[in-house]
Amino acid sequence: MSRLPPTEAENPQSAGLDLLATLALVELLIADQRSAVDAVLAQTHPIAQAVDEIARRLGRGGRLHYVGAGSSGRIATLDASEMPPTFGTPPEMVRAHIAGGTPALVQAVEGAEDDATAGSDAMLEFVRPEDAVLGISASGTAAFVVAAIARAKTLGAYTIALTADAESPLARAAALAIVPRTGAEVLAGSTRLKAGTAQKLVLNAISTAVMVRLGKIYDNLMVDVVANNRKLRGRALRLVARLAQVNDERAEALLAAAGGSVKLAVVMQRRDLTAPQARALLEQNDGMLRELL
Repeated sequence: MSRLPPTEAENPQSAGLDLLATLALVELLIADQRSAVDAVLAQTHPIAQAVDEIARRLGRGGRLHYVGAGSSGRIATLDASEMPPTFGTPPEMVRAHIAGGTPALVQAVEGAEDDATAGSDAMLEFVRPEDAVLGISASGTAAFVVAAIARAKTLGAYTIALTADAESPLARAAALAIVPRTGAEVLAGSTRLKAGTAQKLVLNAISTAVMVRLGKIYDNLMVDVVANNRKLRGRALRLVARLAQVNDERAEALLAAAGGSVKLAVVMQRRDLTAPQARALLEQNDGMLRELL
């Protein structure tokens, strides 16, 4: 019998799962998630290594690609889709590629995970040498993802594996492996549970830390937020009022003059500049608000 990945093992702690009373069932399902945090914390060094290299590449015009299948691909798509509204990034800066394409976001696409050719072809179409590619597969065996990472490496991209199995084909294919050892799931093989939680934690940490390094955050504030609804417009107004040290009326006028850009509005006020002057100054400083205040 071939070696099974740890995520396919049966968890003795959840034996008799279907016999549990509802309260005990729910408690077990939730409690088992705690180990995901510990597993990710144990990977802080490779995660930090990934952050520094990704930030370096994105700072030079490169892009970050996530590649996943099934639940992993959906988690990757969620993280990538949050980058433009949260950090004002162009959509192409962080992009997710899921086996089976868009239909796979809402339903299983038969055979998509096993299609190595499709994974390789996606990288040939979209990846450049200056990019970084992060492949996500809890078992580390999804052929679409493994082939994508192998192809991305030949193209000169920096490759990262996110998997729960250090001995998996995916871990071996990438230049760097991040391996949260989440082990057997409460529901055997259902990696949307704690393995999925660990994946989301890792992607949240990587994408947020990269954006910090790129100057998309000042202090602990989202100063590149895209204010496209009432809640976010209110947040943008509060940010300008606080950082520019003005009242709400002045903050609103500054935001209007800055086309909704918090950073631009703040620099205009703090440096007594016009919008074009403030924009030029921000560009000269790579968008780093910290350097200008």
